[in-house]
Amino acid sequence: MILLGSTGSIGVNALNIAREFDLDVEVLVAGNSIELLNKQIKEFRPKIVVVKDKDSIYKVDHDRVLYGEEGILDAILQSSSSLLVNSLVGFAGLKPTIKAIECGKRVALANKESLVVAGEFIDISKITPIDSEHFGLWYLLDSDKKISKMTITASGGSFRDAPIDTLKNATIDDALNHPNWSMGKKITIDSATMTNKLFELLEAKWLFDIDDLDAIIETKSIIHAMINFADGSTTAHIAGTDMRLPIAYAILGRVDKQILKPIDLSKVGSLEFREIDPLRYPIWEIKDDILKNPHLGVVVNSANEVAIDRFFSGKISFLDISKYTLKAYKEFHDFKPNSLEDIYLIDKEIRNFF
Repeated sequence: MILLGSTGSIGVNALNIAREFDLDVEVLVAGNSIELLNKQIKEFRPKIVVVKDKDSIYKVDHDRVLYGEEGILDAILQSSSSLLVNSLVGFAGLKPTIKAIECGKRVALANKESLVVAGEFIDISKITPIDSEHFGLWYLLDSDKKISKMTITASGGSFRDAPIDTLKNATIDDALNHPNWSMGKKITIDSATMTNKLFELLEAKWLFDIDDLDAIIETKSIIHAMINFADGSTTAHIAGTDMRLPIAYAILGRVDKQILKPIDLSKVGSLEFREIDPLRYPIWEIKDDILKNPHLGVVVNSANEVAIDRFFSGKISFLDISKYTLKAYKEFHDFKPNSLEDIYLIDKEIRNFF
């Protein structure tokens, strides 16, 4: 496989699966965690390594090291692997997804932004999502029954139980204190604003070609997805908060051995469900509209990335993140892309807007 984002949480778990099932890793791509990358190189012995910056090359214990976006694209082109695992963060993950598909490779996709910003220009048949919610939906689809609705669940994020009037003073550390999952910084912030769940609804729309989609909060994060059928019945996918299961299926296609310990519902005791309240999560105001206009995902993503960078830099408050997105969404609501080039151009325009 080609593994993009090898030192992140998805990448580390993908390598755990590679180790368990004795899979070859041809390419490793990482950012700035060079010490961990070198340990991975020693164990998995890739043919090509790619790092984020040119200045990091000399620190890498490998004789074939590329760097930057062009290095990633070159590695994909040179690789003979039929599978690319894309766990890069943000808009930067789009070009590698496109390049891999152009090269005839299958993409195990943890990079939400690829589908969020350009779903209509991506061959979905080449995509297997690495996401507990979409994996859950896929798992439940093993039926010929007529579907009426799909629902994914949200944890509620770091401020799920905080008084709303305290959010204006929320710190970075507060926002990164997720109640259920251990994830990267950006996705943890996206969980706190509920932007992550908005993205997942857009992904589900492209992946499953369905219009009736929604999300609810399930506070223990053991139910990941539910499907309502036309006959009135509902099925739910229940599993632990561990990404190894969806990663294993995305990489292997079929899994016949136990990956996770089954959930013991007698020990869980009770489950709590909540509606997603726009007062706590202002981004939810545009949920219905963006599902009718999924091409506007690029607008939301670009504004969100700018806002999160400024939040981490101490330039704006936590509540300002959603304000940035909603402002851009209103300003660029008439945007309609006709090609991938339009996606790249509007991304630049929105970043320059702020």
